[in-house]
Amino acid sequence: MVAYRLGHAARILGVSVDTVRRLADGGKLKTTRSKGGQRLVDGARLAKLAETIDEDPAFAAISSARNHLLGIVTRVVRDKVAAQVELRCGPFRLVALVTRESVDSMKLQPGTMAYAVVKATNVVVELADAAVAAMVADGDAAERTASRRRTP
Repeated sequence: MVAYRLGHAARILGVSVDTVRRLADGGKLKTTRSKGGQRLVDGARLAKLAETIDEDPAFAAISSARNHLLGIVTRVVRDKVAAQVELRCGPFRLVALVTRESVDSMKLQPGTMAYAVVKATNVVVELADAAVAAMVADGDAAERTASRRRTP
């Protein structure tokens, strides 16, 4: 079993720690206590909760893309035909290459709140360091983790 502290669960869900606490206190997310008294969330239960977040019908009505990241525009670089738009969406920096016409019509500039909408045919999944550490602590994948780090 992989377990996450409330802070990690909040980062995974993209919400505040207080929101995760309210979900736990309201019975929507079951927690256990570590030996040190910290509240822990089972990874499988967290994944199940994360799936329900996508059931918001507001996005389904306006776009077929599922990955909407709210952020703030931090930089816009315009050329004659194209433009580069940088957004900060939580801890993530995203760069979009779009037409200059789109940037001009949306009046994008630093400080503008916008969504980064990601629709891709390929997605790469990598284990986060915390997940690797939890697996090693459980002894489930120590050798697999070691060989992963040796691979160039």
